Amino acid sequence: MNISVVIPLFNEEESLPELHDWIKRVMDENHLTYEILFVDDGSKDKSWQVIETLAAKNHCVKALKFRRNYGKSPGLHVGFEAAQGDVVITMDADLQDSPDEIPELYKMITTGNYDLVSGWKQKRFDNTFTKNIPSKLYNWTNRKISGIKLHDMNCGLKAYRKEVVKSIEVYGEMHRFIPVLAKNAGFYNIGEKVVQHQARKYGVSKFGWDRFINGFLDLLTITFLSKFGKRPMHFFGLIGTLMFMVGLFTTLYLGIDKLYHVFNHIPARLLTQRPSFYIALTSMVLGTMLFLAGFIGELILRNSPDRNNYLFEKKINL
Repeated sequence: MNISVVIPLFNEEESLPELHDWIKRVMDENHLTYEILFVDDGSKDKSWQVIETLAAKNHCVKALKFRRNYGKSPGLHVGFEAAQGDVVITMDADLQDSPDEIPELYKMITTGNYDLVSGWKQKRFDNTFTKNIPSKLYNWTNRKISGIKLHDMNCGLKAYRKEVVKSIEVYGEMHRFIPVLAKNAGFYNIGEKVVQHQARKYGVSKFGWDRFINGFLDLLTITFLSKFGKRPMHFFGLIGTLMFMVGLFTTLYLGIDKLYHVFNHIPARLLTQRPSFYIALTSMVLGTMLFLAGFIGELILRNSPDRNNYLFEKKINL
């Protein structure tokens, strides 16, 4: 099978028939074998009934339905698990992503030696102040922290080699950072394609302003896990040791200074009256706690079933 199209959705009953017909037309015109995987994220409208009708007319339609709303990342995760195509395409169900982009995305993966190609909606039809400007700032921050030069990391229209989606785990709200997950899994050939963006035709957006705050926090999380997820002591232990040593040497200095004044009968303040004494003690306590956090992290990692889960690109005679 050439292509699996994974479409997570929530309350999109109006757009599904048009989206299905559009995808089918593009696939038939380009003589591509395909499957359409709808993942219904606990919709409360008639989305599932529409999907059942589409599946009855087209055997290439497959679908999963969550019992309740979990979010986009779980929808993509189960879609990736079920996908069988050599190339996996993801797109939103609101008709803002154009299926006409699929053949070129497929070609970039199969002949362009890319592991992942992300869409870039260079010309958008969203509200400038509520979406465009925050999105530009958000993507600039992502580029600086992750080192991946994409203009629109959170674009729903993406293409992947099958090996990529089978090697990563999308959880929480990490769908915004799938290129980062792919890079951390060893897939470095990440490209970008300018794609057409269309104004929303039906319904309303399911995402609010909180996605920018949550997205930044998730980016910090995934950056930390990628660097120190398998060696937490290297982070907590280093910072903890430095803080403890600073506090210890400060305390020793204050103690020696106090003894010097006492033996030489020089008036001096009590240690408990000096702010630096409490700062030094706090530094020692925090340093000890951070070191123990790293130690506990190592103990947890030792019992993790994924501690030796490595990805191989090629093998010979094994």
